[in-house]
Amino acid sequence: MSLPEFRLTAASATLPAADQKPLRRLHMITWGCQMNVYDSGKMADVLAPLGYGPADGPADADMVILNTCHIRERATDKVFSELGRLRVIKEARAADGKQTILAVAGCVAQAEGAFITERAPYVDIVLGPQTYHRLPEMVARAHRAAGPVIETDFPVEQKFDFLPETAPSQDRAVTAFLTIQEGCDKFCSFCVVPYTRGAEASRPAAAVIAEARHLVSLGAREITLLGQNVNAYHGAGADGRDWGLARLAYALADIPGLDRIRYTTSHPSDMDDALIAAHAEIPALMPFLHLPVQSGSDRILAAMNRRHTADAYRRLIDKLRTTRPDMAFSSDFIIGHPGETTADFDATLQLIRDVGFAQAYSFKYSPRPGTPAAGAPGMVAEAEKDRRLSELQILVREQQDDFNARTVGLEIPVLVTGPGRHAGQIGGRSPYLQAVHMDGPISLAGQIVPVKVDSLMTNSLSATLLNASPRQERASA
Repeated sequence: MSLPEFRLTAASATLPAADQKPLRRLHMITWGCQMNVYDSGKMADVLAPLGYGPADGPADADMVILNTCHIRERATDKVFSELGRLRVIKEARAADGKQTILAVAGCVAQAEGAFITERAPYVDIVLGPQTYHRLPEMVARAHRAAGPVIETDFPVEQKFDFLPETAPSQDRAVTAFLTIQEGCDKFCSFCVVPYTRGAEASRPAAAVIAEARHLVSLGAREITLLGQNVNAYHGAGADGRDWGLARLAYALADIPGLDRIRYTTSHPSDMDDALIAAHAEIPALMPFLHLPVQSGSDRILAAMNRRHTADAYRRLIDKLRTTRPDMAFSSDFIIGHPGETTADFDATLQLIRDVGFAQAYSFKYSPRPGTPAAGAPGMVAEAEKDRRLSELQILVREQQDDFNARTVGLEIPVLVTGPGRHAGQIGGRSPYLQAVHMDGPISLAGQIVPVKVDSLMTNSLSATLLNASPRQERASA
């Protein structure tokens, strides 16, 4: 899987009920994609019945969890660097008679396993992404055991069958993530996901719909469906048949109050006709699709085991735009995959020019131990990767600026998500996932309002709030 967003966030646990005081404090640090953010919330929900509430920071926490990502370069080194800082805090708290449980979760935990506790013996728990539902048991074992608790297997039971509903919090989010699928069977040459998240598995449709209804009851108006290969979704439906993502989207669109539906991350090979048609037939399905291509060279796509060609990707984009003309696209590009020549890179630039992206994420190739590409010949020099990456990013930035510039002067519907950057401002999202800021009352949070785009900011749009009118999701850009 390729991931559309990489960031470091510090997140606290879901708050306990207002009339309950937390018995213990939990602090979470989350690296990586939206799925990791979702997983962190689920771990907090699992621990809430044990009395864990939010901590202001690691120094105040009885338990600290690092939810890790293995996609970026030197991911393991970054984890151990953070663990070194947490060790100091743990030892200081121990000197005051306070116990701190330190846990490493996520894909680095899955990939490294016992090596983490060998190198950092002060870590109490190491748990892979498929074992979060066992966290209360692990905490109990950590309290009574002399050694570390390591859970990095792929259990027979699906973790989603054991995870609780999302608990209500004081901050009712207007937008929410909902994982519907995990794992990947594609085995791209550069990717660790099949090894850290396992084979593709989809949640039953009824469970997804129930969680979506619950999120809407908590205030969500936009839900992003998550999966390592989300459009490969094949969950059991109420009719006894497997549902694809299109069928699931139709069902979710019937939930009162759910105004917008998104999904990420998709594979071009799993973009079937039913899902393409759904974009024209479901107003709630947003006209913005993250569809990673990785390269514009057929030779490199074959080396990556991507299972599609550059022209097949172009035809898919054309088909989507024919079905829904206002569709905008983002993508991922890996620069300097082993064996990539200047001609291969030029083919990638040409594909970008041909498609025209509203947004794109690009990265230099870096080896991941255990993946086929890690031992492949023809490694590209770092200086050349830097040069190619810079050239590509200039091109995609020009396309992004051009796309945003074409919204100036348009009236578009914006989902208000909360306060803006300045006093008296509110902020929200366009259908194309652009950040929009305007003057207006915070009481509009959770509503879709019409605005006129006035100007471009560096990474957002500045707009003027218009008089309320019937909701209209579709706008041309």
